[in-house]
Amino acid sequence: MTTARVTVRDAAFAVFRHFGVDRLFGNPGSTELPMLKGLPFPYVMGLNEAVVVGMADGFARASGKPALVNLHSAAGTGHSLGNLFTAWKNNAPVVVTAGQQARSILPFDPFLYAERPSEFPRPYVKYAVEPARAEDVPLALARAFITALTPPMGPVFVSIPVDDWERECDMPALPELTLKAVPSATGIERLAAIIDPSERPALVLGTGVANARGWTQAIRLAERCGASVYAAPYAARETFPEDHPQFAGFLPAWRDQIRTMLAGHDAILVVGAPVFTYHVEGSGPHWPEAAQLMVLSDDPQHLANLPGGGGVLGDVADGLAQLTRRVNQRPFAGTPRQLADPAPAMTAAYVLKRVAALRPAEAIIVEEAPTARGPEHEVLPITREGGFYSCASGGLGYSLPGALGVALWEQNGGQDDKVIAVLGDGASMYAIQGLFTAMQEKLPISFLVLNNSAYAALTGFSGEFGMNHVPGCDLTGLDFVSLARGQGVDARLVEHVADLDSALRWSFESQAPTLLDLRVA
Repeated sequence: MTTARVTVRDAAFAVFRHFGVDRLFGNPGSTELPMLKGLPFPYVMGLNEAVVVGMADGFARASGKPALVNLHSAAGTGHSLGNLFTAWKNNAPVVVTAGQQARSILPFDPFLYAERPSEFPRPYVKYAVEPARAEDVPLALARAFITALTPPMGPVFVSIPVDDWERECDMPALPELTLKAVPSATGIERLAAIIDPSERPALVLGTGVANARGWTQAIRLAERCGASVYAAPYAARETFPEDHPQFAGFLPAWRDQIRTMLAGHDAILVVGAPVFTYHVEGSGPHWPEAAQLMVLSDDPQHLANLPGGGGVLGDVADGLAQLTRRVNQRPFAGTPRQLADPAPAMTAAYVLKRVAALRPAEAIIVEEAPTARGPEHEVLPITREGGFYSCASGGLGYSLPGALGVALWEQNGGQDDKVIAVLGDGASMYAIQGLFTAMQEKLPISFLVLNNSAYAALTGFSGEFGMNHVPGCDLTGLDFVSLARGQGVDARLVEHVADLDSALRWSFESQAPTLLDLRVA
């Protein structure tokens, strides 16, 4: 039986449909134009490739589906690399295609080509290739999607020469796959064996819980075994309801402080996170010496890097559900955590307290305000599944475009949940062009810029190195109201606490994108 020949473009579109792609994120360039011919779904444009990848990352994480990105050869891919690194750390299933010059002129070092395209994004993609032949492009794309979706998920990269799209190829077979590995019953028994005999168990939940859609399973396990629940250091998603009486707080990224917070627990189960993420050097044990520790994760590196204890590899949500059925039931004997109550003033803590009070009930927080992360934990509890997104890499420039991707998914699903982007002034400037896309796509996002006129997180951290001055951190003079209005987004300046509540209500009630320039101390 002879298989009908199709163009590479038509075969690629069939691959995209098979994996549920319904839009393309991009910033167009010359070597990508033939891909866009007859595009069967909307094109979401960003004014910078870092914005484009950030949007796709937010969309993929919110939807649980792969997001498709198109970039321009070496220069466009280069612009995207900061947020491509973040997508790697976020475990976001982002499939990146990049243009390449025509094969016939590659030996002549043509204008706008990539010399080593598959090497450029490494090591921060799971798979990178420029197919040897045009007819291999559809199969490379199928492999890219499968690799991106296989846990732990992550970005992939396919470079495609401009003259490949019109060539003919055979349509490859596209398999239906189940990509989640179930933890073994033996492994679950090992986890139960440290929890059941313990007197004060603790769960430390990381981003992997949200990636696996394990919110409900985590709650059920905690309530069954009476464990105190902590968020892992720098968790980049919601892990557990932060108003739940068993939620004990957020572990810091300092080894000695982790030991102090976990002191008194005799069994610790870390789920969907490494042991542990640190920001500075430390010494001594990684957890209290009297405690037993185990890890449940779908990421082999979390087990490979484990400094003692033991681990079980497999889907986090499935493992939590199995463990809930296996462990003994007992009451919670810990102490509920209390939120802070800052006094009225234009401080990050008080502003975020009012955000918590006035936000719509199902609002989603997308955060990138490093200076305000501590106050946020104290006054702005995340209480819903899918209610929080941040950047796992520590790089800036993710959350403004990430909020666009989350809002696009909410819009796509017919949801009416408000997306609130809590941003620092310095972080905002890494991807401020994203406001234009918010205007174009009519996304009702509330952009809240906590403007302290500085890279204050850096100046605050300088004390770790005995410094009292850091050059290049003064951001005095940035006018976010003008920056927003110049891109078609309505904005207001808030300098006085008496004006705060009315400004927040205006932003939260708007059906269009809005920005508040919040001048905080």
